[in-house]
Amino acid sequence: MKHLLLGDEAIAQGAIDAGLSGVYAYPGTPSTEITEYIQLSEKRKGDEAKDKIFCQWATNEKTAMEGALGMSYMGKRALVCMKHVGMNVCADAFMNAAITGVNGGLVVVAADDPSMHSSQNEQDSRFYAKFAMIPCLEPSNQQEAYDMMHYAFDLSESLRTPILLRVTTRMAHSRAVVETMDTPREQNELSAPENTNHFILLPAFARKNYAELVDAQADFIQTSEESQYNQYTKGSNPKKAIVTTGIAYNYLMEAIGEASNTHYPLSNSEASILKITQYPLPKALIDQMVADGAEEILVMEEGQPVVEELLRGMVPSSVAVKGRLTGDLPRMGELTPDSVALALSNSEASNSPLPIPELVVGRPPALCQGCGHRDMYAALNEVAREHENAKIFGDIGCYTLGALSPFHAIHACVEMGASITMAKGAADAGQFPSFAVIGDSTFTHSGMTGLLDCVNSKANVVVLISDNLTTGMTGGQDSAGTGRLEAICEGLGVEKEHVRVVVPLPKNMEEIKQVLREEVAYNGTSVVIARRECIQTLKRHLKQNKK
Repeated sequence: MKHLLLGDEAIAQGAIDAGLSGVYAYPGTPSTEITEYIQLSEKRKGDEAKDKIFCQWATNEKTAMEGALGMSYMGKRALVCMKHVGMNVCADAFMNAAITGVNGGLVVVAADDPSMHSSQNEQDSRFYAKFAMIPCLEPSNQQEAYDMMHYAFDLSESLRTPILLRVTTRMAHSRAVVETMDTPREQNELSAPENTNHFILLPAFARKNYAELVDAQADFIQTSEESQYNQYTKGSNPKKAIVTTGIAYNYLMEAIGEASNTHYPLSNSEASILKITQYPLPKALIDQMVADGAEEILVMEEGQPVVEELLRGMVPSSVAVKGRLTGDLPRMGELTPDSVALALSNSEASNSPLPIPELVVGRPPALCQGCGHRDMYAALNEVAREHENAKIFGDIGCYTLGALSPFHAIHACVEMGASITMAKGAADAGQFPSFAVIGDSTFTHSGMTGLLDCVNSKANVVVLISDNLTTGMTGGQDSAGTGRLEAICEGLGVEKEHVRVVVPLPKNMEEIKQVLREEVAYNGTSVVIARRECIQTLKRHLKQNKK
C-alpha cells in the first residue's frame, strides 16, 4: 500500500508495522510529528489491549528514555523520540542503556536541526552514537526511513543493543510516497531478561558489560559493512571519490542527475560514490574505495564533519579528505543541492553563502495576538523598570519571543530549565531583583529541581510560570503539570502565601503588577503563576465544542 508521508510519519508507520508496543517522547521540532502520528493511528485505538500501543508524552527526554528501557526490559519493542538537544537531557540513561543492553528492541530517534530553524544549536547526534559505541542509522529518503524501522528493531534485538536513528529537519518535514507492508508484525510477548545482572550497573557488573560492548564493536562494524543501506559504486574516474550520508545523498543524486542543465560543470560527477546510512563506518568499503585508487575524497554530510574527521584517521595520509573542514562545503548550516553542485564543480565559491533573492520582506516571529504571554510581559516590564538594574532570565518556549520587539524583556535564554537556576545564581552574586520566566511544560521538564535549589538556599528570586495549559511552542501537546503547578511548588517548599496565581488579561494589569511588586519585596523565593489558555488551543477547543 502506498502513502504520501512526512519523514516523521514514515518513521512512525514503520515502527507501528514493526510491532511497536510503546513510544516515549517529549515534543520538540522537528521530531514531534512521530509521536502525534502514532497517537492518531488506528493501531493505537485498537480494541484488544494486547494490540494497543502505549503513547503518552513524557515529562522530559530522560524519563522518556528510562520508560522505553523499562518496556524493553520486559521484552517489548519501544521507541524514544526527541529533537537533538533532547539527547543532552537523556544522555545519562542513553549512555548507560548501551552498557545494560536491551531485551526487546529499543530505537532512539534523534531529529537534528542544522541551520537552527527552531533550536539554540545545531549539534550532531551521530556523536552520541559514537560516544555510546552503538550502531546508528541515517535514512536518505522517506522509504528508507520506513524500512529502517523494521531493520532497526530487528538489529537491536539481534545485537542486544539500542539503535540510534538520526534524521534532520528536511528529512523529517518533507513528503514522499512510501510503500508500506501489507501484514504488520505482531507485538512481542511479555518476556523479562534471563540475566538481570546486565541491568544492574554495580561496578562489578558494569565492567563486565562494558567489556562485552567493546568486544561487540567488531560485530557492529561487520554488520555495517554488510548492510544493504551502505553501498559503494566504483566510478569511471576512481581517483576522485565521494562519501555521502543520509539526505546529502539525495542532494548528490539531484546534482548529478541535473548535470546537463546546471550552470556548474560537475568535474566530480564520474567519481566513485560511497553512500553511508549505517554506522559505525564500513571500514571494508572505505578500504575498497582507497584500493580502487581514490586520491581525493569529498565528504558530503548533513550536520557537523563527523565522517570527515573519522576518515582522516582511516585512509592513508596521501589521500586528501575534503568537506566542511576544508571549505569545500559550508562549515555551518544545512547542505543544499546548490552547495553540493558547487562542491562537485570544484568552485572556490562553494563555501560562500548562496545568494537568496529578496522576494518578500522578512517577518520576524512574534507572540500571537491575544496570547497571555503578552500581558504577562507587559506587567513584568513595568515592574522591572521600577528598579535600576532588574534582570529577567528566560527559558525555552513560545515566551522566548519576549526577547524580541515590542517587549525586549529577556536578558538571557540558554537551555530548558536554565531560567530558574541562572536567576538563582545571579541572586547569589548579589543581583536584585532577579526574575525567572518559564513555561508550564518547561517547568515540569527541567525547572522543578532548580526551584528546589532556590528553596534550599532561600534565594531571593521571583519565578514567573507562564501557564498556558499546554506545550504551546510545538503545537499544543499535553503539559505534564496542568492543574498541579501550585501543589508542585508548595511540595518543593515554596511557602503557600508566596505561590500566587494571576490571570494575564489587560483588565487585570494593575493586580498583576501589584502581586509582582509584593513578591519582589519579599526576601526569599516566590512563584507567580500567570495562567491563561493558549489562544491557539482555545480556538481549537471552541471549534471542537461546536461540533
